[in-house]
Formats: sequence, C-alpha cells, structure tokens
Amino acid sequence: MIGTLVNTAAIIIGSVTGSVFKKGLKEEYQDILMQAMGLAAAALGVNAIAKYLPDSEYPVLFIVSLALGGIIGQMLDLEQRFKHVVAKFTAGNLAEGLSTAILLFCVGTMSIIGPMESALNGNNTYLYTNAILDGVTSVVLASTFGIGIIWAAAVLFCWQGTLYLLAHVLSDYITPTLLTETSIVGGVLIFCAGLSILGIRSFKTINLIPALLIPVIFIAVKSGLGL
Repeated sequence: MIGTLVNTAAIIIGSVTGSVFKKGLKEEYQDILMQAMGLAAAALGVNAIAKYLPDSEYPVLFIVSLALGGIIGQMLDLEQRFKHVVAKFTAGNLAEGLSTAILLFCVGTMSIIGPMESALNGNNTYLYTNAILDGVTSVVLASTFGIGIIWAAAVLFCWQGTLYLLAHVLSDYITPTLLTETSIVGGVLIFCAGLSILGIRSFKTINLIPALLIPVIFIAVKSGLGL
C-alpha cells in the first residue's frame, strides 16, 4: 500500500501548505482561487463523462443510478449529517470544500483504478501520479477553505485501503465495464461539486454519493443471474 501512503501524505502536505498561504491571502485572492477550483472540478467532471460515456454498455444506467442514489441519500439525509459532523469541528464553509475534496480525491478514475492496479499487479504508477495531482489540488482547496481539508486525507486512506483489500478478494469480479459505469457517475458528481463552488447552483452532492453503488449492484446482480 505504499502508493496509497504517498497519496495520503501528499494531501496532508498540500493542506498544511495551503492553510499557511491562506493566512497571507486577501479575500479577493481567496475568491478567485475558489472560482478556479470550481472551474477545475467542473472540467474534470466533464472530462470523465466525455471519456467514459461513449464506452458505456448501459448508457441509461448512470441516469438510473443518480435517481435511485439521490433518493437513498435524501432518505438518509447524508448532506445534513455530514455538515453536522463538520460543524462540530469548524465554522464557515468547510463542509462544501471538504465534500468537494473528498469527491475529487476519491471518485477520480486514478483513485479507483490505482489501488486495484497496486494490489493486483504491484504497479503504483497511477497512485504516484494521483498523489501529485491531489497534492496541488489540496494546496488550492486549503488556501480557500482552511486546514480542515486535511480530513480528506483520512477519507482517502480508508477509501483506497478498502479498494486495495477488496481487489485481492474480488479480483475476478472487477471488470472494465464496472469501472466505466462507476466513472461516469463519479464524473457527474464532480461536475456538480464544481457548479456548487461556482455558485451556479447548489447541489446536495453528498446525498448523491449512494449513486456510485448502483452500477456495482446492477452489474453484480446481472452477472449473478447470468444475463
């Protein structure tokens, strides 16, 4: 899991660096950084959608996934629960920044494929590359939202660690189709996070996160039934 450890360390270092910069940044600079981060998140989301949607075997699955996932997330009220937990540790708009950081760090293609590639083939290239991207991103996020972004490092470690372990156990079930369908949904969520940061529309992105599980369930059931 050396790749995951490097990725986690990059976010921690980036968050600390960004929080130091924040103290010396005027409000107008923090505002432009937030706009830049919003545009970057939206662009990454669009890129993921454009890249993987043409290869989808089930083009409607991401729509169903977002609908069902949104209903599940709303029923569980994940957004408010998340904000309530964050509010215990800090004030301000950290919840928005932290939710965006978690999506960018954890839902990206390299953050999903990387741990699996590391576990199955001993290749950490994806994770090292992802560490560089996440390190730079965490500097920008922390300079805008504060040191609290560092909590995303813990989430990423648990996420990639879980994928690493599951890859060993479920290696026969992790298919390109599953990764493609999951990446499309992830791209939509990252795009939503970008729009929220830009103030174009406020999305309850956390409530939509269960949508990531729908393609997994669908493909597992389909394979189990031999369809």
